[in-house]
Amino acid sequence: MSEDNVKNVFVVGLDEANLPTLQAVPGAESLRFHGLLTVDELQGGEVRLPEVLEKAQSELDAFDGSIDAIVGYWDFPVSTLVPILGERYGTRTTSLESVVKCEHKYWSRLEQREVTDRHPRFGRVDLTADPPRPPDGLRFPMWLKPALSYSSELAFGVEDEEEFRKAVAEIREGISRIGRPFEHILGRVDLPPEMDGVGGRVCLAEEALSGVQVAVEGYVHQGEVTVYGTLDSIDYPDTPCFLRHQYPSMLPPQVVARLHEVTERVMRRIGFDNATFSVEYFYDPGSQDISLLEINPRHSQSHAELFQYVDGVPNHHAMIALALGEDPSMPHRQGPYAMAAKWYHRWFTDGVVRHVPSPEDIARIERDIPGVRIEVLPEPGQRLSDLSQQDSYSYELAHIFTGGDDEADLRRKYDQCVAALGLTFDEPPEGARG
Repeated sequence: MSEDNVKNVFVVGLDEANLPTLQAVPGAESLRFHGLLTVDELQGGEVRLPEVLEKAQSELDAFDGSIDAIVGYWDFPVSTLVPILGERYGTRTTSLESVVKCEHKYWSRLEQREVTDRHPRFGRVDLTADPPRPPDGLRFPMWLKPALSYSSELAFGVEDEEEFRKAVAEIREGISRIGRPFEHILGRVDLPPEMDGVGGRVCLAEEALSGVQVAVEGYVHQGEVTVYGTLDSIDYPDTPCFLRHQYPSMLPPQVVARLHEVTERVMRRIGFDNATFSVEYFYDPGSQDISLLEINPRHSQSHAELFQYVDGVPNHHAMIALALGEDPSMPHRQGPYAMAAKWYHRWFTDGVVRHVPSPEDIARIERDIPGVRIEVLPEPGQRLSDLSQQDSYSYELAHIFTGGDDEADLRRKYDQCVAALGLTFDEPPEGARG
């Protein structure tokens, strides 16, 4: 193919795990993917946003060729760098303001409240108060979370005043890692009066939601909201930790229709356009209520293989098509499997990793079990509590993607993979966390 026909797509935080699914999008033969900043540069320690932005710009300025698209599938700071760089280099993205309205959990709730009542009661927590107190009118159990976080980092479910105070102490200590750089972003957008003085280091309290968790994925193209998939998120029993994401959803069609309707209304309110999104909800089968948990201003890279297994293309396709000015028109049920799942193989106590399968071992398991892909996270000798980007309750050992005929088929393949991986652990040294 002539170089004139090749489009250069810069992926902020391009990682090895996502490269195969990016290369599986329709028309990939005419695309050239370029990594822009590493995941570690973007998420390790406290993000130094001005430096990260300057490095990205210097890499783009030095590129000898056309910059046809700048995309990303991670949360802050990637989600905000994409529109900032898009404005500078003339690539197509949604506005920075619309991204911040999704990412800043408090501002997002204020926006949602304007068009729907399908959200929990919420309020700000004064982190400087001694002792800190729940917002007026909120009842336990509740969740405490920073306005911005990665992968449920510093998010705590609390049952009473004592747990509330302990959670506030941990949030107070760790909130600046992401909150401080986020304030650079807030300085770039026009904030409404109700956001005066709120900043990026604010803590939100929300009444706990009950039921089953579900995610709605879609995109906005030229102002038109399209939902292309609804997925169920199933937790480990008696924990708030994901066991698996499963596609397509098993919820009744009328419930899925309500989820789609609320999603369209909220995304229009936020002014989102020319980009993908993922909105998380709770559905209570007893009361039939749906409640919006959070809005992500990007599709979920966790779901890429699931859409590929069931619909025939990974959801990365929508992100890339929009960035190139095209309507993605995602295919429906064109894949080799009726259902698919991403499983989180977790450990709920600390330990030191003794044995991890080699890349050759993993490739053999993937060959032996059709419709399976495996990513192992820790390395031999690594202590689980030293793994980065973990939630407050467990440690992720492996991500296992399965495609199958039905739910039983998905579980059988997962169990086979876990047994074949043979991960083993030693007790952690004295004084270990967990």
